[in-house]
Amino acid sequence: MRRTRPIRAVLTALLVTGACATAGFLPAQAAGADTPRTERAAASDGVLTAMQRDFGLTATQAKARLASEKQATATEKKARKAAGSAYAGSWYTPKNQELTVAVADRDKAAEVRATGATVRLVGRSAAQLDAAKKRIDALDAPSGVSSWNVDWKSNRVVVEVQSARQADNDVKAFLADARKAGPLTVRTTAHTPTTLAAGTVGGDPYYTGNVRCSIGFSVQGGFVTAGHCGGAGQAVNGWDNTYVGNFQGSSFPDNDYAWVNVGSGWWTVPVVLGWGTVSDQLVRGSAEAPVGASICRSGSTSHWHCGTVLAKNETVNYSQGAVHQMTKTNVCAEPGDSGGSFISGDQAQGTTSGGWGNCTSGGETWFQPINEILSRYGLTLTTA
Repeated sequence: MRRTRPIRAVLTALLVTGACATAGFLPAQAAGADTPRTERAAASDGVLTAMQRDFGLTATQAKARLASEKQATATEKKARKAAGSAYAGSWYTPKNQELTVAVADRDKAAEVRATGATVRLVGRSAAQLDAAKKRIDALDAPSGVSSWNVDWKSNRVVVEVQSARQADNDVKAFLADARKAGPLTVRTTAHTPTTLAAGTVGGDPYYTGNVRCSIGFSVQGGFVTAGHCGGAGQAVNGWDNTYVGNFQGSSFPDNDYAWVNVGSGWWTVPVVLGWGTVSDQLVRGSAEAPVGASICRSGSTSHWHCGTVLAKNETVNYSQGAVHQMTKTNVCAEPGDSGGSFISGDQAQGTTSGGWGNCTSGGETWFQPINEILSRYGLTLTTA
């Protein structure tokens, strides 16, 4: 990352030490510099390799899935506009490569179907469900409640309660109040969500005090990462322990996002690192992938793993407090991966917040959506 070193040598060092989306460099030839932007592949060979590994696909199947998901993302945007206030959510089904859009008004069904989406008629709009969730967000959640989110498939709000705590009086009281907010489904989980920062170990991507985290995505003037990794004004050191910059803005809990300015001979590029096991991935935008789409994560501890988007706009109740508007995935993560990048194809999705499990037995991980972070701080994503 430092300008005084050859770029290729810098990348090698970063692959070892773990900086995430902003610290690497992909040579112009590998980036397709002579290829028109419209003809560029949706993902690098490394992303395809990781999808084959994590989803059990062939190379042809992985390419077909990415192409289908890209089309679904474009269709979802048109369908949402066609549905208007009747929009009630959407999700992608990999098995039949189908985008389903829920609609709360029968008169809008034909218009939405004309965009290429499959239509499901439901009783409540996304706005109505979001309003119900917002009322639950205003409640004081006890530690026995793990998370809650709008579930578009069931057209209800789903609350996850830790199975060992479901008989607690404070949990029961919370659920009683939550049911008054709107249509509710309660599910149990054996897991407790935690953030994914880690204590200092040698040769890692960036440090804030005794905490190690991962870089998310390059923005003009710096990079975005997780808010629980450091507070505003806190100094950041890079993989080689030299000064990088400071947290210019940070929010946690309530949100879990932050951004760090970059200077002192450091710079940023639009790349997510593949850690040597897969090739690096260029970032070309931030179009939001639908529920059900494939997604991959890069982090300084567990490196590169892929999975599926499970839910959006979920509130996660960490021990430090609730964090809102997160996206849930079944991608694994481990301590030290906090702040790292989630990407779908070549589109930035968000920064790693927390989860449960690990990359040996599996688990779930949440991320803060990238477009919310960019909007909050007035940042511009660096793209290829």
